[in-house]
Amino acid sequence: MLQPTRRDTGNDPYAWLEQRDAPEVLTFLEQENQATETWLASHDDQREILFEEIRGRIRETDLSLPGVWGPWLYYQRTETGAEYPRYFRCAKPVDGSLTIDPASEALLLDLNLLAGDGFLQLGDYAISPDHQWLAYSLDRQGDETYSLYLQKIDSGTVTELPLENADGSLVWAQDSQHLFAISMDETSRPAHLWRLRADAAPVHLFHEQDQRFYLHIYRSSSEQWLLLASSSKNTCEVQLLPADQPTGTWRLIEARRSGHEYHVDHGPEGLIIRSNAPGENFALFQAEPEHPAFEHWQQIAELDTQRTLEDMSVQKAGLLLHYRDQGLITLEVRPEAGAPYQVKMPDAVYSLHVQGGEEYASEFVRLRYESLNRPAQVSALHIANGEQRVLKQIPVEGKFDPDDYEVMREWATAADGSRIPISLVAARERAPGPAPLYLYGYGAYGASMDPWFSHARLSLLERGWIFAIAHVRGGADLGEAWYQNGKLEHKENTFSDFIACAEHLLQRGLTDSARLVIAGGSAGGLLIGNVINQRPELFAAAVADVPFVDVFNTMNNPDLPLTIGEYEEWGDMNDPVVAERVRGYAPYEQVREQEYPALFVTAGYHDMRVQYWEAAKWVAKLRHCKTDSRPLLLRTQMSAGHGGASGRYQAIRELAEEYSFLLAVIPPAG
Repeated sequence: MLQPTRRDTGNDPYAWLEQRDAPEVLTFLEQENQATETWLASHDDQREILFEEIRGRIRETDLSLPGVWGPWLYYQRTETGAEYPRYFRCAKPVDGSLTIDPASEALLLDLNLLAGDGFLQLGDYAISPDHQWLAYSLDRQGDETYSLYLQKIDSGTVTELPLENADGSLVWAQDSQHLFAISMDETSRPAHLWRLRADAAPVHLFHEQDQRFYLHIYRSSSEQWLLLASSSKNTCEVQLLPADQPTGTWRLIEARRSGHEYHVDHGPEGLIIRSNAPGENFALFQAEPEHPAFEHWQQIAELDTQRTLEDMSVQKAGLLLHYRDQGLITLEVRPEAGAPYQVKMPDAVYSLHVQGGEEYASEFVRLRYESLNRPAQVSALHIANGEQRVLKQIPVEGKFDPDDYEVMREWATAADGSRIPISLVAARERAPGPAPLYLYGYGAYGASMDPWFSHARLSLLERGWIFAIAHVRGGADLGEAWYQNGKLEHKENTFSDFIACAEHLLQRGLTDSARLVIAGGSAGGLLIGNVINQRPELFAAAVADVPFVDVFNTMNNPDLPLTIGEYEEWGDMNDPVVAERVRGYAPYEQVREQEYPALFVTAGYHDMRVQYWEAAKWVAKLRHCKTDSRPLLLRTQMSAGHGGASGRYQAIRELAEEYSFLLAVIPPAG
């Protein structure tokens, strides 16, 4: 049994848990982990059954779809029992097919050998333009701090590059001698640009001094330009450099001005620029690299007030515009010659992405399509005529038919009349009456929750569960305005939208409060923490993964990683009005004496985005305040960060643990 947790006097009685590596903190986390283990083991523990179920649906030995570049095919292999993929290349067949040539196959990188028994995350994996060098980055702790490596492909010789606090990004210059990388400052903010060579000390090129802005470097689709973006949550500034002039001078495209967001690529007609200068839904412009300033931009796609231009893909053969329309991505293709057209989708609810793997000069682009009941399928779209050819279908091993599952869309009504979309999937043949229902939400940073397929989720669906996604404000699921109406002074919309979705599902009779589970991670954990404070009676159980629940204290501490950069999302706490608003919805601050749903909470000890103590403090305060006897479990991964375990089998075990908890506390349909 857990011992009473130390509770200090003052405004934050559990602040002592922020003392990383202190013996009493480690003891607290170890005791919580042991209590979680004991509870699971004694409550119809199905972790091993679920693990084998999920593992049995995944093709453990598989080959990725090869990417084409120059004379080579680049691809990955996964093998049964191996936690990580192995990276290969082989000569490209003369017939232009994607057939692997065993005679020329070469192993480039084996993460299993590098990982051992510890954490390992591959950051960047960059082949030089002359195909003689591999640059890659590794995080061995989970804190998103990377070591950089350079490997001569023909000899296998590996050199560690001398750059500390790297964020993991690596971009080659055209000469295959110079690399560009970014390092982080003391707050873990990507802030410094460096030029690297294997035979020389790093050269510092640029320091982004504004704490709100993060650096990001990338190559243009044409591979002719390097682009350095300085971006805050609502403002951007981009510099460019010819990729064949690595020691040249970077040129500013357009100076930052508050609220102006723009993204730059390069294609046959020059710079292609997506900008919100005409309005929040973004328009598209082009400009010559020699005259990149805003005054020279020429509009090539007008602002559409009904849909948001979310992204663009640039190929020599044409341009693809990614629009966000009524919660779904639609693609408008503009071939180099010929009339524009829309890419047709077979399902009403789906996820669609343009995926890499084809060269800039290719006549094709790859589309990745999936829905709640259909695993991902990658097709080659012929840009000129719109014809599609399936290249790879992600398999589901064992008995599986996507038509056995029904995909639905519901619309909840918020208090202000806004209609909130809900995406759902369930087995067509399921028990009558209210079903166990897993409602997922996020609602922050303009991140859209496009419906995705999950091999693991089938374990719930096969047991009669329904899975649903609440597309609440704060995400950009219905466009840019959807995001703006769920941040800063509008943040409460995120929470009320989610509650409206839950109430709608209950009113529809799809579930009841004894079977309704809610879940979210990171900023989605803030959402979960808030709504169980407001309406705990609606929910039977909640899952909060690495939850951002101590938002008030975190945003009051500018010394923590990334805090200042978050002001444009949550507000500047130096303003008393903002501070009081955040305090009013912060989950940790608002915990009170009442009954709470059953709770399963996770944390990563090396998480630099949401510190482990947010979950730990929240759980400690909940234990003190809650008046019910429902389970409250905290699982801290002591060798992981924000993303949880790094190996694929370890990740499956984490899901199996969560599902085992839910199956133990939620009654079946009926």
